Amino acid sequence: MSALLDVSGLRVALGRGRGRTEILHGVDLTVAPGEIVGLIGETGSGKTTLARAVLGLVPPSAGTVAVGGREVGGLRGAAQRAFRRGGAVQYVFQDPLRSLDPDRTVFDTLVEGLAVRGRSRAELREAAEDAARLVSLPADLLPRHPGELSGGQRQRVAIGRAIAVGPRLLICDEPVSALDASTRITILELLLRLRETRDLGVLLITHDLGSLGGVADRVVVLYHGRVVETGTTEEIFLAPRHPYTRLLVTSVPSIRDEQPPDPAARRALREQVRALASADLS
Repeated sequence: MSALLDVSGLRVALGRGRGRTEILHGVDLTVAPGEIVGLIGETGSGKTTLARAVLGLVPPSAGTVAVGGREVGGLRGAAQRAFRRGGAVQYVFQDPLRSLDPDRTVFDTLVEGLAVRGRSRAELREAAEDAARLVSLPADLLPRHPGELSGGQRQRVAIGRAIAVGPRLLICDEPVSALDASTRITILELLLRLRETRDLGVLLITHDLGSLGGVADRVVVLYHGRVVETGTTEEIFLAPRHPYTRLLVTSVPSIRDEQPPDPAARRALREQVRALASADLS
């Protein structure tokens, strides 16, 4: 299956002059239509910078970013604005209460991407109802504002707004980290359903490896701006190769654990990870 998202040799540097720092170091990553790829890494590993590069918000210093076979990493000006308005890639933020306009109703939020395209009121009404139905939002919530919704409902509004414009790729940046356990499951099940019914490619960014189990088809492990391991979810959970990945796996809680993780083993893994970081993963 051809890649929907194809990131190859991506390098991104931020800042100016002597303060310029390279954040991503030759990253390779693909997402196919109908595939959920988990991007896992600790805070500061470069996950959000990678997402911003895919969206064209930060320019690559080297490498390529292609969506649907079209190189988008180097787009500028009118071409870049046309790509963004096309809606092929949509972004779901971590905190829906901050990403949703508190003065806009659920209806207006769901269709704001279509309203700028000059759709009629009847078309917007149909689109809002379709989006609400896809994300399991009751129609009676359409007149409400974000402050009147629960956290899970707000995140469903954010996802509904993203899919209303018919994207091919959905980038979800920590979409469940601010939610309770039962609501997390609801949102993750929603992503599974959307990828099956809409053939969406999903890049699911998280620092929590446990949230990818049963959801992601593949997992990409990012550490200090480098991809250190890639594999199926089963391979990553059952046979992690890199010390950093093994450290992540040992941190995943499980109700089946009869004994807590061995503290000495975890300290040894941390030392391996620190040694690799000191050597700049060379």
